Amino acid sequence: MAQLRQVLIALGDPLVEVEVVPDGLTGEISDVVVLEPDDTPELRPGDLALVIGARGRAAVPLIRAAGRQGAAAVAVKVESDSALPLLRNAATDAGIALLAVAADVRWEQLAALVRGVLETARGEADEDAGETLGDLFSLAQTIAALTGGIVSIEDTASRVLAYSRSDDEVDELRRLSILGRQGPAPYLKMLHEWGVYQRLRATEEVVRIEERPDLGIRTRLAIGVHAGGRPLGSIWVQEGAAPLASRAEQALVGAARVAALHLVRRRSAAGARFRENLLAGMLEGRSDPVSVARQIGADPAKPAAVVAFAPRGAEPVDRTELELRRSALAAVISVHAAAYRRSALVTQLGDRTYVFLPDLPAGVSLLELTREMVASAGTPVRAAIGRVVPGVEDVGVSRQEADRVLDAMARGLDLEVATLADVRSQVLVSETLAVLAEQPRLRDPRLTELRSRHPDLASSLLAYLDALGDVRSAAAKLHVHPNTLRYRVRRAGEVAGLDLGDPLVRLFASLQLRLPPGV
Repeated sequence: MAQLRQVLIALGDPLVEVEVVPDGLTGEISDVVVLEPDDTPELRPGDLALVIGARGRAAVPLIRAAGRQGAAAVAVKVESDSALPLLRNAATDAGIALLAVAADVRWEQLAALVRGVLETARGEADEDAGETLGDLFSLAQTIAALTGGIVSIEDTASRVLAYSRSDDEVDELRRLSILGRQGPAPYLKMLHEWGVYQRLRATEEVVRIEERPDLGIRTRLAIGVHAGGRPLGSIWVQEGAAPLASRAEQALVGAARVAALHLVRRRSAAGARFRENLLAGMLEGRSDPVSVARQIGADPAKPAAVVAFAPRGAEPVDRTELELRRSALAAVISVHAAAYRRSALVTQLGDRTYVFLPDLPAGVSLLELTREMVASAGTPVRAAIGRVVPGVEDVGVSRQEADRVLDAMARGLDLEVATLADVRSQVLVSETLAVLAEQPRLRDPRLTELRSRHPDLASSLLAYLDALGDVRSAAAKLHVHPNTLRYRVRRAGEVAGLDLGDPLVRLFASLQLRLPPGV
């Protein structure tokens, strides 16, 4: 079962246009049913009825009948704009959603696309949909964002399974492909002569096909989707109004590997979820890392690392929006990770997304890859790179380091990407402050009162301590005269009763005065 909104996102232009939605877009579609003029309608609530053989005004009785039987929506081909008002009135009176279908759309293609959406929704419901990477349509949209092009995902018979939505004008080949028809015969013949389809089925290389203005065909990139050497389909990216992204080919390599999981999942719905559970179990200590590595074809004795991602900034109040952001983030990360390592695993635990990268070469730096993931996320995120460990048995150490850095970032460490080695001092101080925040008995009440009653004196004292007693440097930072700072430091010691000549007093004051306001 899927919401009408999901079905419409999957179909969109140029297949259908929404004409009437009396109950909004949250109504649920449970099945797609063909309805012909000579049929006695036998519809159920949740059905999407495809009115075949009756166009325009002739479809009005069937619209009314579908409404009486509680169907959720009806799809009709409209011969002319003059018939639309009559169809809209009939749908409104019947309390049923009305979809106007383009005249040259093949009904079997439309039905197949809707059933694909429903099958994906059912599969995700069976596997706890809130934690999956989403369906093929969301993957196509992710690929479009990463490549800057217009995307379609096809099976081995060149049937379009999913495609991205775009404001750019599509070329003739894409339009006909989405409508379920073959492209221009001369162009398809050339693709065969050039060996394009053979390369897509036999290799994992990205194939570039130059534009053919004479046939209305724009530049394309294509890549085959494989699993264990078996071809499952292909991904095609059409260039739109702007050139494709400079790293479009690399993104396609990762996208093809992620798409393979989705296509295999259509045959075995537990496949993708199984990989997520493998990583979740390993990170939580429920699964043996060596066994997990062997199951995904990785060498347990080779270096590995965990990279962790978390939202940056305020999270949306709406839970649906939050889940959509997390799903989109996981999709982008999985594409990049799969492009880097075929055996990479991605999963979500709480509000964090984790990537496990096995089989790493000695001395590898994951900084550039992680920065690419953050830049492509589409939403503000921060990332922490765990230590590269010598083998998968120590992957818990890598995850622990990544979590420590993310925790420090959340407490005010203003960075997008970091490792523990980069920010060790900041992380250690942050963790110490976290203990002080949780344990009031460990704080000096004199410093607590100083911050509360004399915040200017407290901030001046901290600046002075940070400058190691260099009054001129600290005064310049505070934009005050050095004599003013000397007075404030002396006054702070007097008010709080602190012996600032004692190095231990100075040490603890510089620590406690760093606690967040209000603590």
